[in-house]
Amino acid sequence: MTQISFDKNVFNKNNFEKIVDINFNQLSKITPNSTFTLTDFFQLYENLFESISKEGDIQSHRYILNKTAEYLGVNINETTDIQALLDEITSLRNELLDTNKTLLDLNKK
Repeated sequence: MTQISFDKNVFNKNNFEKIVDINFNQLSKITPNSTFTLTDFFQLYENLFESISKEGDIQSHRYILNKTAEYLGVNINETTDIQALLDEITSLRNELLDTNKTLLDLNKK
């Protein structure tokens, strides 16, 4: 049977906080004074663009689109908006057709 030895570091309570960061600073958000700039953000976005999922509730292009639309106050209910536009196009085409028929009839007289 093989014997395995383990090394264990034990810190004195007073020295522990001097050695180990207990404030979790590495998990805090980037502050405005950080060296990460807006240019860095967009460069990183361009680098990651293809690896971001198209659809999803989080970490997706759809999430970014919805978040941006919310920020800009834009409604992007695609199917309703597209259908309304298609209906309007159809209506305008019918009106144009009727108008052209009327003009043709008037020119024949």
